[in-house]
Amino acid sequence: MKDSIYTVAEKRFLTKDVFLLKLSGDTGEIRGPGQFVNLRLEGFFLRRPISVADLEPGVLTLIVKIAGKGTEQLSKITEGAKIPILTGLGNGYDLACSGEEPLLLGGGAGIPPLYFLAKELLKEGRKVTAVLGFNTASEAFFEEEFRALGCRVILATADGSAGRKGFVTDVLPESYSYVYTCGPLPMLRAVYENIRTGGDFSFEERMGCGFGACMGCSVRTKNGSKRICKEGPVLKKEEIIWEK
Repeated sequence: MKDSIYTVAEKRFLTKDVFLLKLSGDTGEIRGPGQFVNLRLEGFFLRRPISVADLEPGVLTLIVKIAGKGTEQLSKITEGAKIPILTGLGNGYDLACSGEEPLLLGGGAGIPPLYFLAKELLKEGRKVTAVLGFNTASEAFFEEEFRALGCRVILATADGSAGRKGFVTDVLPESYSYVYTCGPLPMLRAVYENIRTGGDFSFEERMGCGFGACMGCSVRTKNGSKRICKEGPVLKKEEIIWEK
């Protein structure tokens, strides 16, 4: 874990409420896809946790959905601005489990960390299928970027306005070796109930510190209590307990 100052090198909107930030700074503490960073925003006591969407030496890419006052303020940041960021947080996806045909299932704001994951899996020679789920066409982003990497891409929208009509679980391919997923809790539960293989599930949870000290994001698992910010955010399918 490291606290560093990053500089906004690029900012652009992907949809009306989703924007991309490229940040220059020290990326040495980030080990792999599925990890997150914690941004300090002026005027807010708690930092904002954001998944790593892509990584190059000295350049960190984040994709952020405006979901409250903090992310709304962040959306107004300008290129050249400085942001204090904690990096190297959380445990990410386990690439060793992927098999030959990994399946990536993402819903809305859960899609960004799967882009970084897809890049790493493709480097290892895997045949990657990415299913990207949105409510409607106007909310869709990064479909072409996944295709440009070399992924097979299936786009699904709940209202049928783009791609196939339905949720990510309605358009599962017949063949896949392992599942990696990130998205809202109802989607994760539906994925859990519909896939035929093991899987890595990335969870969102309200966080205080972001590095395991406050215990505020603890959840029950079959292997005992785990902190989403420290032992997570990625949990194995076989250890998940769904609260009623």
